Amino acid sequence: MTHHIPFNLPYLTGKEAHYMYQAVFKGKLSGNGDFTKKCQKYFEDCYGFRKCLLTTSCTDALEMTAILCNIQPGDEVIVPSYTFVSSALAFVRAGAKIVFADSYKNNPNIDADKIEALITPKTKVIVPVHYAGVACDMDKIMDVANRHNLLVVEDAAQAIDSYYISPKTGEKKALGSIGHLAAFSFHETKNIISGEGGMLAINDERFIRRAEIIWEKGTNRAEFFRGEVNKYGWVDTGSSFLPSEVIAAFLWAQVEHLDIIQDKRKQLWNTYYRLLEPLADKGMFSLPDLPSYATNNAHMFYLVCNNLEERTALIKKLKDNDILAVFHYLSLHSSTYYQNKHDGRDLPNCDKFADCLVRLPMYYDLTEEDVKLICEII
Repeated sequence: MTHHIPFNLPYLTGKEAHYMYQAVFKGKLSGNGDFTKKCQKYFEDCYGFRKCLLTTSCTDALEMTAILCNIQPGDEVIVPSYTFVSSALAFVRAGAKIVFADSYKNNPNIDADKIEALITPKTKVIVPVHYAGVACDMDKIMDVANRHNLLVVEDAAQAIDSYYISPKTGEKKALGSIGHLAAFSFHETKNIISGEGGMLAINDERFIRRAEIIWEKGTNRAEFFRGEVNKYGWVDTGSSFLPSEVIAAFLWAQVEHLDIIQDKRKQLWNTYYRLLEPLADKGMFSLPDLPSYATNNAHMFYLVCNNLEERTALIKKLKDNDILAVFHYLSLHSSTYYQNKHDGRDLPNCDKFADCLVRLPMYYDLTEEDVKLICEII
C-alpha cells in the first residue's frame, strides 16, 4: 500500500518562527517595518523591479494595479479566460468590462497573436498571466500595448524566479519586470510562501509615488516617515494593503532559502518529465510546453489528458492509491458570474485545458521515490 501523498505541503526552512519572534520582540508589528523592507529590497535587487511593495495577497496587488491604471466603469481589460478569478475580479471591482482571450493550443498562456483583434477604443489594460511560471510572449504583448498605448499588468502569481528571454535581443528579464506593473503571490501553494501574501512590482516611474499612497490607505505616510513631508494626510484613494511584520518575517525566512527551494523543485520537475516522456510520446497525454523564450521555475507539474473522461479516471486512479492530483481552473468566460456578460465567442483552447489539465503533487518535501511511484501508477 502506498503512503499518502498530498497535492501540496507547505515547506518550512526552520527560521520562520525565529524571525517572527524577532519581529514581535522589536515591538513593530504593523506593516512596513524591517522585514518588509528587507524583502522588498531583495526582490528589487535580485530581479530588477523598479519598486516592490508587499501586500496581503496577490489579489490585493492586482486591486492596486486596477487603481493605478485608473480603471473607470466601461473600460475594457483583456484577460485570458484560463486563469484564477482574481486576474479578472480586481478589474471588475473597478467597473471594467473583461474581454476574455483564448490560450494557445499547446500552452495555457494567453495567445499573443489573438490579442490585437480584441482591442477597441475602450481597451485600457492587457493582463498576461504567466501560467505555471512559464513566460507569456512578452515581446509581442509589449509591442501591441505600445502601438495601442495600453498598460500591461503581469499576473506573475506563479512566476517568482522565472524569466523571459527575448528572441529579438537575447536579453533575459525576470517575469514581473517587463510590464508596467506586476502582481506576485506568496500563498502557501507557491514556491516561496508566507501563508497568505503577495507583492506589487512597479516598473514604470509614473506609478511609484501613487502606489505607496494607495498602499498606505490613501495617505502620504511613507513620505512622512522618510522625512520628505512634515505632516501626512489623506491625499488619494487606497486601502490597507500592507501585511503585518509577522508575515514579512515569515517570508524573509523563505527568501533566504529561495535557491535551495528552487533547485529541489526543478530536480523533481525534471524527474517527472523524464519518467512521463515515453507515455507522452505514445500520445497518451501531453507534457508541459516550454517555449524557447521561457525558463522554468518548477512551480507546477501538469499533464494535459486527451479528454475529460481520461482525466477523471486518472485522478481517481491516483486517489485510489492515496495520491492527490487535482484539476485547475474552469474557464472564466463560462463561469456562473460572468457567462452572461461574456460576448459569446468560443474559446476552445481554454475549455480544453479546463477539461483536460491535471496537476500532479509538487512541493519541496516530495521525494524522488514519491515521484517515481506517482509516475509508475500513471
